[in-house]
Amino acid sequence: MSVAEQPRSHSEGKHRRLFPFWQSGTTSSSPSSTQNHLQFQTQISHENGVASNGRSSNKLSSVAKSLLPARRRLRLDPANNLYFPYEPGKQVRSAVRIKNHSSSHVAFKFQTTAPKSCYMRPPGGVLAPGESLIATVFKFVEQPDKNEKQSDQRSKVKFKIMSLKVKEGTDFVPELFDEQKDEVVIERILRVIFLNADRPTPALEKLKHQLAEAEAELELRRKPQVDTGPNVVGQGLVIDEWKERREKYLARQQVEAVDLM
Repeated sequence: MSVAEQPRSHSEGKHRRLFPFWQSGTTSSSPSSTQNHLQFQTQISHENGVASNGRSSNKLSSVAKSLLPARRRLRLDPANNLYFPYEPGKQVRSAVRIKNHSSSHVAFKFQTTAPKSCYMRPPGGVLAPGESLIATVFKFVEQPDKNEKQSDQRSKVKFKIMSLKVKEGTDFVPELFDEQKDEVVIERILRVIFLNADRPTPALEKLKHQLAEAEAELELRRKPQVDTGPNVVGQGLVIDEWKERREKYLARQQVEAVDLM
């Protein structure tokens, strides 16, 4: 008897009856099934490649966007520094003109590394397209140490001006910048430069001119508005509303008094 014609064992025949697909699935496969399997693997690899390329491209675009400088919405004058007269032991002032040169309403906000000795007026606000104002910055100049020179205080205190695009009619509140952190743009980091108050320079003359403009703008904002017809009508409506509320209150008081009797 040849090897090919040897009888199969009882256990092998039992396995064939129980698992008829066992041998065909493990020993051999048809050419068509092999080709389909290769095509399926190729399709999966292609889809995975496209997905990974999409994710990598999105990641690269986000990284590139973060590396690109943000487009500034405000124009500052001076652009990089805040000039203060150097007068130790006194509170001195600086000024910076802020102009919105974008096509949208923009909120701005000041921050400083020395909030205890510096403050800004106004600390923030909303500017319409093309609108500008002069902000005044107040700083207390401390007495220098024995080994400290005037130039040593050049970069100790810094001011940061941030901007945020807002809708028309939005009122300025500092919380706007916390609620929309991803949309906030750091416009400038301004460094402090002290000027000799006793020596006239173009920078000192420009500072005095800007401070005078800032005071004039502040006085203009403080002036009470002249009452007009619509305002008088509005005031009358307010008075009538309070009168109505008072009458309702007195009526309730009378009802309560009757109930207590």
